[in-house]
Amino acid sequence: MSEEHRESEAATEAGRHGHATATGNHTARAAQRAAQRQRRSESDPEPSLGSRFGQIGVLGWAIVMPTLIGLAIGHWLDRLFATRVFFSAPLLMLGASVGLWSAWKWMHRQSRGDRE
Repeated sequence: MSEEHRESEAATEAGRHGHATATGNHTARAAQRAAQRQRRSESDPEPSLGSRFGQIGVLGWAIVMPTLIGLAIGHWLDRLFATRVFFSAPLLMLGASVGLWSAWKWMHRQSRGDRE
C-alpha cells in the first residue's frame, strides 16, 4: 500500500469520526510534504562534493568582484579629487551590497532549479 493511499485513508477515517480539526489537517499536510520531499530526494540525489565546491567558488566571486570594483573606483576617485576615503568607503559598501544581492539571487535561482 502506498504512502499517499495510507494517508488518504487515515484522513477519511478521521473525517468520519469528527477528528478533522485544524491541527489534524495541519499534520496531514505536513506528512504529505514530508512524503513529497522523501520521494524527491530518492529521485534526485545529492550533488557531488566537486559541484558543491564549484557553487561556493561562484558565490565567492559573485561577492568579491563587485566589492573590489567598488573599492577600486572609490580609490581612483579619492586620488582624483584628493580626498581620503570619501569615495572609497561608500563605494566599498555599495559593491559589497551588490555582490551579496547577486549571490542571494543566484542561490535562489539554483534552489528553484533543484526543485524543478
